[in-house]
Amino acid sequence: QVQLVESGGGLVQAGGSLRLSCAASGSIASISTMGWYRQAPGKQRELVADITSGRTTNYADSVKGRFTISRDNAKNTVSLQMNSLKPEETAVYCCKAYLRSVAGIWYNDYWGQGTQVTVSS
Repeated sequence: QVQLVESGGGLVQAGGSLRLSCAASGSIASISTMGWYRQAPGKQRELVADITSGRTTNYADSVKGRFTISRDNAKNTVSLQMNSLKPEETAVYCCKAYLRSVAGIWYNDYWGQGTQVTVSS
């Protein structure tokens, strides 16, 4: 069994910063891409940023220059440093992993439960 657990959400004023972390644990053989997604009320879930095992990164245009994704392959963790946050970025932020279990099965969409980020104006 695999678990992804996020932490670091909370309430912050516009222009402030938060750092989200996600730890993957369980019967994991390897993790390919890890990413952060967000879903605001009444809106579709969207990719914020993702990072490959080789640390190639990809960002949504709206967060480029403000957010930084990083990972620790040895610890199976991924983090998202968010700076200059905007009220419209209030959402539930979820971690996703593309991983291979010790049984040799690839899972394209293992998700965490999510963490709430609220940005006040």
